[in-house]
Amino acid sequence: MMRVKFQTIVPVVILGLLAGCATTADGGQGRTSTPTPSATAGALATAAQRQFAALEAEHDARVGVYAVDTGTGAHIAYRADERFGYASTYKALAAAAVLADPPAGGLDSPVGYTSDELVAYSPITEQHTSTGMTLRELADAAVRYSDNTAGNLLLTALGGPAGFQEALRELGDTVTRPERAEPALNELTPGGTDDTSTPRALATDLREYALGSALPADARAQLKTWLVGNTTGDALVRSVAASGWTVGDKTGSADHGTRNDIAIIWRDAGTPIVIAVLTDHTAVDADTDDALVASAAEAALRGLGALR
Repeated sequence: MMRVKFQTIVPVVILGLLAGCATTADGGQGRTSTPTPSATAGALATAAQRQFAALEAEHDARVGVYAVDTGTGAHIAYRADERFGYASTYKALAAAAVLADPPAGGLDSPVGYTSDELVAYSPITEQHTSTGMTLRELADAAVRYSDNTAGNLLLTALGGPAGFQEALRELGDTVTRPERAEPALNELTPGGTDDTSTPRALATDLREYALGSALPADARAQLKTWLVGNTTGDALVRSVAASGWTVGDKTGSADHGTRNDIAIIWRDAGTPIVIAVLTDHTAVDADTDDALVASAAEAALRGLGALR
């Protein structure tokens, strides 16, 4: 399995400049009366940084973004290496980890569970306590419906949070810190590391599983089917995607108003874009804010020049 080192990546057209994040351009060609492509990219990226800061002020929130054009390597980063609670976004990565290392019986292995194992928000698994479900069905429920019991059963299949962490370490992710199952993983402590990650780490994990060599082709196709079929993300990254684009994503919500979306955008023309938008608020009982996530995603895509 290919290992990916989590470190600052030198972008093709965007270089770090502003506090808390990446991105302005270095044209490297002296003064000119005609904007160069790199100068244009730099202007777009700088505008994105200002928009992120404005959104934080407007919504009294913290915003973390990492978006990368997988063809050019150009990226937008804002608080990309700060920790946020990952909430239910982990379910996409746990499902991918199961795809990467399925049990001897395969994904269609039956998994039994009882009503005592059900936790809050389990709309699919609560219907099948008498029959159980297969791992494939559990992954579908976890990714497409964010079923919490299904997420827990995926973690169990991986050897618990520690096994999930080991799978991510094998991928090259030394940042993400799985510690608990649902629903406790959504109880966040400001400044804590339990059940947290960063926008850069989550986007990189998703990229490696969905687009890289971490999974064989058939498993990548299965993961894409689950992500594209997600039912919980219509108001987030999907809401700002251009006509003709296909979005696959996994959302998450937790206390402190945490609202997240990690996504792959397959464009009708151009290489895929991978994006992670993580948001939270100071107050533990703050409301989640879909509009904030959508606006941050739109700013990132405009910063990459993908939206006009």
